Amino acid sequence: MSESAPSSMLRLRVPHQHHRVTAVELFFDLVFVFAVTQISHTLLKELSPLGVLQVTLLFLAVWWGWIYTSWVTNWLDPDRTTVRLLLFALMLCGLVMSISLPEAFGARGLPFALAFAALQIGRSAVTLWLLPASEPGLRLNFVRILAWLCCSGVVWIAGGFAAPGPRLVLWIMAIAIEYCGPVARFWLPGLGASAIEDWNVEGGHMAERCAGFIIIALGESVLVTGATFAELTWSGATIAGFVGSFVGSIAMWWIYFHKGAEAGAVRISEAADPGRIARQAYTYFHMPIVAGIIVAAVANDLVLAHPTGPSPPSTVLSVVGGMLLFLFGTLLFKQAIHGRWQLSHLVGLGLLVLLGAAGHLIPPVWLNGLATLIMVVVALWEAVSLRGVAAPGRV
Repeated sequence: MSESAPSSMLRLRVPHQHHRVTAVELFFDLVFVFAVTQISHTLLKELSPLGVLQVTLLFLAVWWGWIYTSWVTNWLDPDRTTVRLLLFALMLCGLVMSISLPEAFGARGLPFALAFAALQIGRSAVTLWLLPASEPGLRLNFVRILAWLCCSGVVWIAGGFAAPGPRLVLWIMAIAIEYCGPVARFWLPGLGASAIEDWNVEGGHMAERCAGFIIIALGESVLVTGATFAELTWSGATIAGFVGSFVGSIAMWWIYFHKGAEAGAVRISEAADPGRIARQAYTYFHMPIVAGIIVAAVANDLVLAHPTGPSPPSTVLSVVGGMLLFLFGTLLFKQAIHGRWQLSHLVGLGLLVLLGAAGHLIPPVWLNGLATLIMVVVALWEAVSLRGVAAPGRV
C-alpha cells in the first residue's frame, strides 16, 4: 500500500514521510476525553473489588474502541468526506457509550452494549466496504475482524439485557473474545489466520496517535486535580497535595515524552515489520500506561479530600498502583522499542512496591509526595543517562 489511486479512500503513502494526524481525528478524540473522565469518576465512586473489576472491564472496552479506530484511520484517509462521516457516526456511538459508563452495570447497560457493539461492528463493516479491490489481503483481514466482532457484539448485547451479576460474566466473555481476536490473528474456519505482514501500518502516524491519547489522559488528570483543589479550603496539607499531584503529572509526562515517544516513532517508522511493533508496543503496552494515569487521577482526588491521618487501603492502592501501572507500561513499551530493560524504571518499580508495603503507616499527602519523588528520580535518572544520546531512535 505504498500508493493509492486518487479515487481510493486509502491514505496516499509517500516514502520517508509519515501521515499527519488530521483535525477530524483530534475532533474524534474529544469523545474519549469524556470517556476517560467518566471512567476516573466511576472508579472514584466504586473503590471496592467488584467496582474495580467492573471499571477495568469498561476501560478495556473504551481503549479497544479507540485503538481499533486509530488502526482504521491509519489506512483510510480522514480527509475524504465518506471517512469523515464514518468518524462522526463513531463519535456518536462513543458519546452514547461514554454517557452510559457510570451506569453500565445498572440502568444503562443496554445503551452501553448497543453503542459499543455498533462502534466496533459498524466501523469494521464500513471499512470493509470502503477498501478497494486492489487490497485483497486487507479486505480479507477485515472479513475476519468483522466476524469476530459480530460474535463479541452478540455477547455484549446479551449482557445488556441481563441482570448485573450475569451481565458481568457475559461482558467478561465478550471482552475476552475482543482481546483474543488479535492474539489468534482473527483465525476463521476456511480462511485461516492473518499474517503479521498483512498489517502494514504507517508507524509514525500510529505513534503520534497513541502519544495524543497519553496527552488526553494526562490532561484529564490535571483537570480533575484542579477542579477538586478549587473546591477545597486551602491549607498547608491540601496545597502540598495539589503541588505533589501536579509534579507527579509532570514526571509522568517527562518519563513518556522526553525520549521514549520520539524514539518509538522513529523505531516503528524505520522497522521492516511495523505491524508487529504497532500491535505489541502501542495496542497492548499502552493500556497500562493510560490505566495508570487514570488511577493516579483518582489518587489525586482521594489525597486532596483526605490529606492527613492514616492512609486507607483504597488510597494506598490508588497512589502507588497508579504510578506502578504507568511505570510498568512504559517499561514494557520502551523494551519493545529498544530491546532492553530500563534500569531506572526497574528501580522505580521496586521502590514503589516498598512504598506500597509501608503505605498504611504514611499520611496520604506524604505517601503521594514520596510516590511523586520516586517518579521524579526515575525521570531525572533517565534524562541524565540519555544526555549523550544524539539520535532520537536510540535510548
